[in-house]
Amino acid sequence: MGTLWSARIAGAPPSAREAIQAVLDRVIRQMSNWEADSDISRFNSAPLGQWRDLPDEMMLVLRAGLDVARASDGAFDPAIGRMVDYWGFGPAQGARSEAGPCWRAIELDGPRARRMTDVALDFSGIAKGYAVDAVCHALEDLGCRHFLVEIGGELRGQGVKPDLQPWWVDVEGPPGLGVPTLRIALCGLSVATSGDYRRFRQKDGVRISHSIDPIQGAPIANSVASVTVLHQSAMWADAFATAITVLGPERGMALAERQELPVLMVERAGGQAREHLSSGLRAMLD
Repeated sequence: MGTLWSARIAGAPPSAREAIQAVLDRVIRQMSNWEADSDISRFNSAPLGQWRDLPDEMMLVLRAGLDVARASDGAFDPAIGRMVDYWGFGPAQGARSEAGPCWRAIELDGPRARRMTDVALDFSGIAKGYAVDAVCHALEDLGCRHFLVEIGGELRGQGVKPDLQPWWVDVEGPPGLGVPTLRIALCGLSVATSGDYRRFRQKDGVRISHSIDPIQGAPIANSVASVTVLHQSAMWADAFATAITVLGPERGMALAERQELPVLMVERAGGQAREHLSSGLRAMLD
């Protein structure tokens, strides 16, 4: 995934590191577009219309991605791999790309899926969150009850620290905007943040965001600097953070309200920061 992971575990058993690495290796083997022989790469190169059986974990992520696509009117799209490549953020840079909605070209039938047009699955907006959840489940299977897991800025906490304090996490604000730090106690809770400052590339002096608007078929060009979403599942928090970022301040916060999500959005407004808090987050802070 091109990022780092960490886990803080109270009373960690000797097998914890091995178990975590096994989970992450499995996720990469199934869902990495950068691995030519991964399940997702083989699916993307299969003939159009051909049904393919997918591993249970990959199918779970695909179904979740399609659910978020429907809920967000396509602002999150798990089938924008061609667009990601075209804009230089995927393994096949410069590939052909057309505007979406791409997700409608994916059909499911039980454990099988197929592509009806030449789209490509890309789970970069959801796989890290899923990996966090999967690592947490593996730790619970080992008998661990108190831990904090982080992968590339997506976190999930369970239980408490050895000193009985919760797993306090400070949400990173966009650099240069002077946003007050949001401190969250993660106990059976996940947090994911999407931001225009985290991953981007320069082209002809213009900063191009890695967040792609699937409908426009181009990097987002709105005023959103960052979106932080809280959810029991890191996978859902990850996907909805992407969708809300793409939708922008008005439509994004409307989605947060419809889904009853605790959300903090930071908007760039004339060189200053403007914060938007969903009613779900306000209720948590009261």
